[in-house]
Amino acid sequence: MFSFRNITVLLFLLFQLVGFAQSCDDEANKNNKMSEHEKHNSEAEEKIVKTVKEHGWFVALFEATKYLPSFGYTIGLWENYKHPELIVFGLRTETLHSILNIGGEIVKSGEKIIPNQKSDEFLESSEVYIFEVQKENLKDYFGYGLWFNKGEFPAYQIVWSDRNQVFPWEKDFEDIFLNKQPLIDRNADFKFREEKNLGVITMKQFLEEGKDILYVEHDDEGDWTFLTGDELSSSDARLVSLETIINTDNSINELFNLDYGEFASRASIKDKWVRGKMENE
Repeated sequence: MFSFRNITVLLFLLFQLVGFAQSCDDEANKNNKMSEHEKHNSEAEEKIVKTVKEHGWFVALFEATKYLPSFGYTIGLWENYKHPELIVFGLRTETLHSILNIGGEIVKSGEKIIPNQKSDEFLESSEVYIFEVQKENLKDYFGYGLWFNKGEFPAYQIVWSDRNQVFPWEKDFEDIFLNKQPLIDRNADFKFREEKNLGVITMKQFLEEGKDILYVEHDDEGDWTFLTGDELSSSDARLVSLETIINTDNSINELFNLDYGEFASRASIKDKWVRGKMENE
């Protein structure tokens, strides 16, 4: 006959087994996701290698989000022709693909694309400008390129003008296109798309006590918040420029591509940022 104590022990063991099973399921789901990710990477890498071998170069394309611009870049020009890879931002992926293939054909024919000058070879109705990509910006965009080339390589950015043939750094460039193409021949010390004087929320513990930023939010409205591990109160909140945040802790520069509705956290300034989706309240 079971005693109350026997029943309690059995219930405890049952709960332990349920918890263990849930833990196993969570671990299995995590491993399955990792396996799917690894499979996707493996398939992508095989396709890149095959295309570069058969065609001379591969074009990697990335769709725009509500916050981040589309972009595409070549893989294989450096390997096959000792010519810098090419990257272009902010247009429809079909147009990006076309521009990069035109560049590939130019290189394959034996010509060189010359940096620091305009070119009329890429678009029918307007010129582009060619810049040398700052090497500090390579890792932010050329992920598969760095894998394929086993390290750094030279690259050129192809920059398009607006409908009035005005370039982004020139006066009267159309506002609608301002955030479509980051200029990665520069700005390695401040990679954010926003203006340096953008007002953001942080804490007095960061500004006045020297504590590290451990949590960053970029909400759906586009507002940025930079917090230490302390609980935020109205008396601790401070409004400062985004530039002040980056100048004080340049490791936050890595979060320039944190999308709308995302957060990043870390245990300490020595740890890597872990990103995630913010939960809707």
